[in-house]
Amino acid sequence: MILTRFPNYDMDHRLLLWPDGSTPNYQNSGETETAEITDCIRLSLVQDPDIAVYLPPKRCATGEAFVICPGGSYGVLSYDWEGVQIAKWLNSKGIAGIILKYRLPNSKSNIVSHLSPLLDAERAIRMVRFNADEWNIKKNKVGVIGFSAGGHLAATLITRFDDGNKNSPYPIEQISSRPDFAALIYPVITMTNPHVHENSKNNLITADATDIIVSEYSTELHVKANTPPTFIIHAADDDIVKVENSLIMYQALKNKNVPAELHIYPFGGHGFSLAIGKDYLQTWTKRFMDWFKLLNK
Repeated sequence: MILTRFPNYDMDHRLLLWPDGSTPNYQNSGETETAEITDCIRLSLVQDPDIAVYLPPKRCATGEAFVICPGGSYGVLSYDWEGVQIAKWLNSKGIAGIILKYRLPNSKSNIVSHLSPLLDAERAIRMVRFNADEWNIKKNKVGVIGFSAGGHLAATLITRFDDGNKNSPYPIEQISSRPDFAALIYPVITMTNPHVHENSKNNLITADATDIIVSEYSTELHVKANTPPTFIIHAADDDIVKVENSLIMYQALKNKNVPAELHIYPFGGHGFSLAIGKDYLQTWTKRFMDWFKLLNK
């Protein structure tokens, strides 16, 4: 598949997730995607989900890739702060960074509001594997990394992936959506009290969601033995998404004997991305690479 250059945001290479107009769970609402550019680029009302493909130079490529899920409480996407920056950092390590611009549940274009983010994340994993040979990526080295609400989407993906629809007439839909590894960065995990992040819950499943839906999106309840190896970081003083989200996810992974590594930093707050200039908090990327190298030995 040839990458096309679109004059949008940072002029990176983009591919529509559903280029044939068959976007699932979609209805035309007349809404228009918007981009607010202040201290970072925040996207809202996403209508045409896509991936932005950042590939390292072939001579130093490791063959590994991460689909990147930016956060924003399921109301916006912190696109460059938790997307572009992360892709470029991964490229510096020889790893492909694939930024997912996923649909947000507050758009009237969703038929069932809470379904679209996961549908888009699954499709992104399939697209990377479908194009793996052309992009110099190994099909069994495709992971996901998510930040805040994007961490919840990544956690949902690693607990609710599927093996693909082998009866589909579309080859891309026959491919597994299971990530091979995952990183959850100050993630939203649970939709239950007392540790729920209310904004993410309200935007994704609404404040008055049924107990069944609340349980469905409390990702700690759905970890299984074949959930992929997972790396988690959080700051203990995070006053937006409570650190207990990461603690309960780590315990759920441990209970199922899923290889997992958890780092809790005493200070850092929320939404620090690469934590550049934030003293030793910025060493989280080194801890991540230590884990990743060991994982892929």
